[in-house]
Amino acid sequence: MGTFARTLLAFTLAIASSSHAQDVPYPTRPVRIIVPFGAGGPGDVFARLIAQKLGEDLGKTFYVENHPGAGGTIGTALAARAPGDGYTLVVVSSTFMINASLYPRLPYDSIKDFAPVTIAATTPNVLIVHPSVPAKTVKELVALIRAHKYDNYAMGGVGTPSHISGEIFRLALELDLTAIPFSGGGPMIASVVGGHTPIAFSALAPVAGAIKQGELRALAVTSKMRSSVLPDVPTMAEAGFPDQENDTPQGILAPAGTPRPIIDLLNRAIAKAMAAPDVKQKMLAIGFEPVATTPDAFAERIRTDIPRLAKVIRAANIRPE
Repeated sequence: MGTFARTLLAFTLAIASSSHAQDVPYPTRPVRIIVPFGAGGPGDVFARLIAQKLGEDLGKTFYVENHPGAGGTIGTALAARAPGDGYTLVVVSSTFMINASLYPRLPYDSIKDFAPVTIAATTPNVLIVHPSVPAKTVKELVALIRAHKYDNYAMGGVGTPSHISGEIFRLALELDLTAIPFSGGGPMIASVVGGHTPIAFSALAPVAGAIKQGELRALAVTSKMRSSVLPDVPTMAEAGFPDQENDTPQGILAPAGTPRPIIDLLNRAIAKAMAAPDVKQKMLAIGFEPVATTPDAFAERIRTDIPRLAKVIRAANIRPE
């Protein structure tokens, strides 16, 4: 067989193989979506919206299992141990990248044990203050902190996204601020609303209502672009403090080894779901902007965020409780 004939045969076989891979029947049975946090939170709401839409689009049941504990590592480890066949997915947020450096021994490898599907939506963290704080801008707040009018900020737990945002802020500006930990976002927000710890960084979703009702004042968001939920609130860069970006994604991972045609099918189906007007409206209502990235873009986000956040964790000497 000549060189041209061998090349033509190889090309034909490659096309046939690719075509066959795209025809892999999926799903043929129910698909589990693990949420490594408790019911009722943003990740849980997101997962249930996606599960409904994927079920409608792909013709099989997608169901949610909550496996909270250890900062999300219990449920994530459960997903890592599942077969890479497309029938187990896991919802992750920025804690997935934080935990890679926060915990000295994880029961999974954050890079090798997962196949990224998409970042479906993101929400910024927001710098909030109690209305009694006289600062109307971030610069005014920094001036008050430097004048020792305020010396602490509230955060929703050691190593949480709100803690990381607070430490990025503190370290970059060399502020004399002490992080006051609470046992979750709810108690933290209650303390800020009550004026007990009048400064905090928080995920946007749980505080958007309080901001709109005047119970809290938002000074800036930590995303590259303004949030459509709070369009009048500037980004940290617009407020005069660049390099403070630290948003919270809602992403979907599959176990490593999941065939790429299944990853791509899920990616397209989730992007379609996020574009649906009812889903978009519900996501915006809880403070999330639909984005639906490619699998490769999500993989790159994981690869870059882990070392970026590790620097903050080391510099602030953050250790798990």
